[in-house]
Amino acid sequence: MWRKKSNKRMIFTLTAMALLTVPEISRAETWSLQQCVDYAISHNISIQQGEQRVKSGELAITEAKDGFLPQVDASASQSFNFGRGLTAENTYANRNTSSTSWNVGFSLPLFQGLKEYKRVKVAELSLQQYLWESGSAKDNVTLNVMSQYLQVLYCKEVVRSSESQAELSAYQVERQKALIEAGKVAEATLYDLEAVAAQDRLQVVTAGNDLQTAIVNLTNLLLLPSAEDFDVAPLDEQDPSLSSAEEVYSQAQNINNSLLGARQAVKVADENISMAKTGFIPTLSFSGGIGSSYYTVSGMQSENFGNQMRHNFSTYLGLSLRIPIFDAFSTRNSIRRSRMQKLDAELALEQRETDLQKEIQLAYYQAKGARERYLTSEETLEKTRLSFEATRERFDLGRATQADYEQAKNNLFKTEVTRIQAHYEYLLRAKVLQFYQTNHL
Repeated sequence: MWRKKSNKRMIFTLTAMALLTVPEISRAETWSLQQCVDYAISHNISIQQGEQRVKSGELAITEAKDGFLPQVDASASQSFNFGRGLTAENTYANRNTSSTSWNVGFSLPLFQGLKEYKRVKVAELSLQQYLWESGSAKDNVTLNVMSQYLQVLYCKEVVRSSESQAELSAYQVERQKALIEAGKVAEATLYDLEAVAAQDRLQVVTAGNDLQTAIVNLTNLLLLPSAEDFDVAPLDEQDPSLSSAEEVYSQAQNINNSLLGARQAVKVADENISMAKTGFIPTLSFSGGIGSSYYTVSGMQSENFGNQMRHNFSTYLGLSLRIPIFDAFSTRNSIRRSRMQKLDAELALEQRETDLQKEIQLAYYQAKGARERYLTSEETLEKTRLSFEATRERFDLGRATQADYEQAKNNLFKTEVTRIQAHYEYLLRAKVLQFYQTNHL
């Protein structure tokens, strides 16, 4: 009698530990997929760095446009000379001199060989490239969050299935105890059932730990400080439709940010070639200024400061023409370097097109295969459940062995887990295809 109470107390303790180990999601704060994606995008460091690059591109446009503006500067100088110096009579004498001068000048580029215009063009094209690259970083974060979000949902389904199996085992243990007390079966038959029940409770604990790990991974992607009181909401769409891989790729070519950014990089490289060629073109600039000076010599009478400033006041205007003849092949090398950069950009674009097509094709066939497995496992699960119910009924009547019952129960659990895996893989691949096709969740 003491042994029965001890076993019962041990089973109760293990069950309580298993339930405490499984995360309590009923009290947790529920996040939708869109909320998770929005939060991740607003806090992701890589995306913030991309936004800083966009701001840098905007500043580059402003700087390029400022190249059309004139430059104005002012200068002033004061000098003192001591000792022997050359005089107006072409002799040397000991005297001290001092001079004060000031000047205000400006220069205006009239024609810079279209270089400034090309620089503005490159800056504008580069800004668009940065915007698409920033969008590509957001796309990567979205896909990562989506994948981990569905992993959490998958783990929750496995937890529910494991709990169902544990409940069945617990029921059989209690039923067997009642039969033993009634003297209908031997006590030894209880040990196998208790061992199976303990294994099922362990499976519940393992599934709960996997769920908690998936939640932690998701919260890490979101950069949340803790995974406490966090849960995700189920998806509304459980059987999304699939577009063909060709259709998805056709639409993705016009909206995929990484592909658009790679195409823009080719345009930027092409414009850099044009800007490099401006080194062969002459430039013309206009300059002007005003200034005056004050000069004194020791031992000689000098006009006062005001009079000298008025008498020495001068203005000047000028045009400067620069014709490149030989620049040590600097322009030629710049053109060659720009052409190499364009070739690199074209190769990167070709690689991105190939990768995108492969990603879409792989996602499509994975989604198609997962959907077929899901539909098949749905039908198989129903038949397996019926088979299990029949075996359990025979086992309860003593017409089936413990091994038959456990095999039927394990087959039911494996079939259900297979269905869950296929279902969430199908949802993930379908979501990926939908995102490639529309840029929306």
